[in-house]
Amino acid sequence: MILNSIYNKVKVKVKKALPLCLLALLPSSAMAQSDDFGLDFSLEAQKKINKQWSIGLEGELRTRDNTKTVDRWSIGLGVDYKVLKWLKASAGYNLLYDNNQNISYYEAADDAVLDGDAEVGDPKKCAKYWIARHRFNVSLTFDKKILGDFKLSLRERWQYTYRPEHTVSERWSYLDQAYDGKTKTYSGKGKNVLRSRLQLEYDKKGLPVTPYVNAELFNAWSLQKVRYHVGLDWKLSKQHSIGAFYRYQHIRNDDDDNEPNIHMIGLGYKFKF
Repeated sequence: MILNSIYNKVKVKVKKALPLCLLALLPSSAMAQSDDFGLDFSLEAQKKINKQWSIGLEGELRTRDNTKTVDRWSIGLGVDYKVLKWLKASAGYNLLYDNNQNISYYEAADDAVLDGDAEVGDPKKCAKYWIARHRFNVSLTFDKKILGDFKLSLRERWQYTYRPEHTVSERWSYLDQAYDGKTKTYSGKGKNVLRSRLQLEYDKKGLPVTPYVNAELFNAWSLQKVRYHVGLDWKLSKQHSIGAFYRYQHIRNDDDDNEPNIHMIGLGYKFKF
């Protein structure tokens, strides 16, 4: 009964707080009809070694194209170290297996443009292929209780992603409406990104549900994309918990990944040893 009473009070607070947070976080373009929609599923196992050290293994599956296409599989290994009560250091590695769609576009000097068969900016050729990427990251997370049971945290994460060289046997020509029968090699490439995430969560001791909102900036010499989350984590028992979230990802200047803006629903399960 006491837990139910606390939970009902939390629901009232969250219902009042979330609309204001959403209005502040979500850009006006978040409901654009051209945006994509996908799903995110994850499984995580975490082992606490002692009061300071813990390790985790996580697998993830994402979809795109309104959930019709598998976008990515990944598996990652991470290590956390509790430096201070309010400071945590982390490091990790992820193997990403991506379903790529690489599209080139006509430029002013192309013969098809000069001949009047295409216009600048029209899609030229498309290559679809799966490729593995390697991602390394290190993070520092600062957190502090504010306004009673609300916790504010800031995570600064540097990540480096390497995409190996890859050759495709042919590409689809939009002009000819056929495959060109020519090989195309995409060079290997490394990318550094600084990810800054500010999060507010309701962290009430003894309450199994933890709702949260956050915003994350991706910077690689310029702001490339922004992610917004609204979600909750539900602790089922000492070892088992589940989570659900809504994400909106707004692309600002990320030409490398060739991604659209996307709405995403995520579901996750975590097991603690």
